[in-house]
Amino acid sequence: MKWNRISAAVAVSTALALSMAGCGGAGGGSGSAANAGSGKDAATATGTIRVLTPSYPADNAGKAAFQKVVDEFHKTYPKMEVQPDYATYANLNEKISTSIAGGGGYDVIVSGVGWIQPLASKGLFADLSEFGITQAALADKVAPALVPPSTYKDKVYGFPFIIDARAIGFRKSAFQQAGLDPAKPPTTFEDIKAAAEKLTVRDASGKITKPGFDFNTSPGNYRQAFIHLLASTGTPLYKDDKPNFNNDNGVKVLEWMKSMIGNVEEFGQQNAAKTPLVMTNEAAMGFVKSSENCTDSGVGQANCDDLGFVLPDNGKEAEMAGGDIASVGAKSKNKDAAWAFVEAMTKPESENDGAVIGNKIPAAKDMPATSSSLGNPLAKFASEHLTEAIYEGGPANWLSFRADFGTIIDQVLLGKISAKDGLTQIENKALSAK
Repeated sequence: MKWNRISAAVAVSTALALSMAGCGGAGGGSGSAANAGSGKDAATATGTIRVLTPSYPADNAGKAAFQKVVDEFHKTYPKMEVQPDYATYANLNEKISTSIAGGGGYDVIVSGVGWIQPLASKGLFADLSEFGITQAALADKVAPALVPPSTYKDKVYGFPFIIDARAIGFRKSAFQQAGLDPAKPPTTFEDIKAAAEKLTVRDASGKITKPGFDFNTSPGNYRQAFIHLLASTGTPLYKDDKPNFNNDNGVKVLEWMKSMIGNVEEFGQQNAAKTPLVMTNEAAMGFVKSSENCTDSGVGQANCDDLGFVLPDNGKEAEMAGGDIASVGAKSKNKDAAWAFVEAMTKPESENDGAVIGNKIPAAKDMPATSSSLGNPLAKFASEHLTEAIYEGGPANWLSFRADFGTIIDQVLLGKISAKDGLTQIENKALSAK
């Protein structure tokens, strides 16, 4: 089911171990004046807010886009300084932990889908209801599917900013060459596998030279493909706060994934840039992210024109959604100013800039359909299907065991353990993780 952006507009990370003991005492606020920006007149408030974000690369383009957010913030708080910390998802947890251990902390923290519950449970984030953001209010501003990953115990602790959705892409020309109809792309396990086997190209020795299906992931990270495909069976990862993947559908998904490895793609196969192989015609079909640069500086218009997109549907269409979510530090001495910065960051024009830089899509419902971030077919498809968005995570201990999740799935895919044994191991990790 599509979500028409013109009428409804738009809306709806690496395996890390969380060592957050003491997070309850996390302190933000490096303001030079006590409580600067909290209850004081914005025009005269002074101090500094520290912003930790993986949303902008630490290059000229990233810094320029971030500065535009700062300029917007300064319309309200002209005398407050902004100190950015350009993180990546590879070092985000380390930066958070280090800041807490040092007694500093951040006033604004941008984290990812699956991070809100673990970090909110440790007292790191402020409840945004003090700024008028309830679940209902958030649903008025972003896709309803983005509300659950922003909440913990029915309270909102983050505001979605930009989204990294995932679907399945396919090459129309490859379909035609294999005698498949690109107007009727496969969506079920059986049909995807059958098509992928026809699309796979091998050399004389039998070595796969062009995968028929690309999982677009690396060892340790097949977890997200599993979660995405599990959701396509109508099975949520968690149900009533309990693991819901060690069941017949979970086994079916994992066994199907194993049947594809070495058959239509080698385990962990990626190109040097670690981009989806189907986008550059290095695979005939496979998982893609939410947007692509169709200009000559990206994959080029010819590549984009040859692409079609579909969602896996084994009973329920599913689009995997990750992305960046902005939060206010719970102990910030500058909470009002921090929230003003989040507001500046989540304005449609700011989201558009961030989405373009990261090849993602904006989270705002009121994003114009003509925005540059929606100017390619993949971004348009991803944004129109956010009503089918699902996400990984949910429990407060998610970051503590998700690395094990990926490692154990690898063992199944490599034939070292059975799908049932693997899922049982993951379930035990989920139940025992702190």
